[in-house]
Formats: sequence, structure tokens, C-alpha cells
Amino acid sequence: MRHTFFCIDGHTAGNPVRLVAGGAPLLKGASMSERRQDFLARFDWIRTGLCFEPRGHDMMSGGFLYPPTTSDADVGILFIETSGCLPMCGHGTIGMVTFGLEHGLIQPATPGRLKVEVPAGTIDIAYEAERDRVTAVKITNVPAYVAATGIAIEVEGLGPITVDVAYGGNYYAIVEPQGAYAGLDDLGAAALVGFSGIIREKVRAAFEPVHPLDPTIRGVSHVLWADRPRADDADGRNAVFYGDKAIDRSPCGTGTSARLAHLAAQGKLNVGERFVHESYIGSRFTGRVESATRVGDKVGIVPSIEGSAVATGFNTIWIDRSDRFWEGFQVK
Repeated sequence: MRHTFFCIDGHTAGNPVRLVAGGAPLLKGASMSERRQDFLARFDWIRTGLCFEPRGHDMMSGGFLYPPTTSDADVGILFIETSGCLPMCGHGTIGMVTFGLEHGLIQPATPGRLKVEVPAGTIDIAYEAERDRVTAVKITNVPAYVAATGIAIEVEGLGPITVDVAYGGNYYAIVEPQGAYAGLDDLGAAALVGFSGIIREKVRAAFEPVHPLDPTIRGVSHVLWADRPRADDADGRNAVFYGDKAIDRSPCGTGTSARLAHLAAQGKLNVGERFVHESYIGSRFTGRVESATRVGDKVGIVPSIEGSAVATGFNTIWIDRSDRFWEGFQVK
């Protein structure tokens, strides 16, 4: 049987976003978190078919728009990418909100504002538009917090390093410059990918974070390499590893949220302060610590992230089960 998916493709700060505007499966569940579990149980072949080769690539990510399960939300979003069906995706939200608004797929109750239900919770959106273009999207994200500090691991080629884990919608192993890691440009993308898989495996063996309010959100999925900014008017730079081979081309929305919580916990960022975050390729998000909060029994913050996205075209994709590679594949 052939399954047809109509997509709007584009990018947020250089990282791909594929909004699947037609062909989303009907899901069971009283919340987007429950719908995520249903999708993973019954429809993960759609994710792999659309994100893996030959229809996608190592960096591919995107998602679907759904009616929300709560009366106060405008829309629900389910995320897909090579690393899985994520609880939250910042660059994906910026892209899908942009494409959805520009093509009339999202109708806000209040122009300029949205309330969006995602598997990790409910987020608030403020957006700016000029005629038929959305020029900026600001996400007030789910609360972020530091889950663990001082995890000591040994990585061949880097030596002993210490890693912290923070949550910003997904869990991140955060590596700051230390020892043989002097900065992103000293390593390069290929080395970052190679080391990241090892670091993630070792951190997972040492510690499994579980969200205090939703136990379906658990485990370190990403590695964030922190660095000094290149530009004088930026505050930091990162390279975020996800999936098996991907370095995020954007500054990563949930990664930036995790980094804000990390810096706030160290006393390096206060409520109300902004943080201009550069990506590996130099694109930017503007983050801000909006307020202090708690996540269960953990001290946390409410972060915001602002950026923009560009649609690049329409794409009608078939997944035909007579195709040997209908579920997609990855080369490892």
C-alpha cells in the first residue's frame, strides 16, 4: 500500500524542518504525551520513512500538526527526527509554526500569539509577521533544569572529562571546554560526531535522568558542546549532536534552553538576562531566562528562545511498501 505525505520543507537557522501537512495518522491519547507514545508504538515507520535515507538524511527533522487536547491551546505538535519522536524540539517548533501560519494551517485565536501543546507540556508562542511572511518566532518553553553535575568519564582521544546533564525539553550531556577539548574549531565536525556517540553512551551508562512530572521523558538523547562565541555581540556558541551522525546547524532550541538552565544554576545568568547563542555554522537564537521556577523538587527556570525560519518548497513523498527501503535506512 502506498502512503502519501504532503510536506512543506524548509529550515530554521540552517537546520532542516519538514512539516508534514498531509498524511498524519490518527492517534489515540488524552494528551500530546500519550499521543507520542501511541505514535511510537504504531507509527514509528512514518518517522523512519520520512527522516532516514532515501527520503531524508542524518539531520532531517520535522513533525505534524494536530488538534490540541486542551481547550486553551491553538494547536498540537508531534515531533519526528532521526533521533526519535522527541518530547520537544525548539528549532522544529519555530519552523513548523512559521510554515503553518504562512500557509493558513494554523489559525491563532489571538493574532501574534499562540499556545501550543507538545508532548513535553504547553508552550507559549509570540510571533512577528510582515504581510504573508513570519519574520520571528519566540518560544516560552517548558521549564528547564539541571539534572546532574560532575559526571566523570574517560574518552579515548580526549582523556578524562566532566559532564553535566540539563533538561530543556530533552536531556543534554553538556561538555564545556576542558582538557583536550579547547573549542569547537579545534575539533571540527567529524571529530565532534565521533566523540559525541562515545560520550552519550558513557553518560547513559552512568546516569539516567527521568523527568519529575512525566516518566516517559527519560534518558540523555543529545550532547551539547559549549564554546566561546565567535562574534563580539554573541554570548556563547555550541554544537549539538543528535541521532547517530548529526550536528545541529541551528543553535538548537531545547539545547539552548538546557544551557540557560545550566548557566543560571552556576550563577552566570540571571532572571531577565538574554543570551545570544551561536550555532556551529554561526546562525543564532536569542535566549532569555524569563523566570525562576521548580520542576518537581528541582530548582529550574522558564527559558525563552527566539529565531526565524524559511520555507524552501513543497514536497509530496510516497512511502510504498513494495519499495525495499520503505521504512528508510541509515548507513553506519
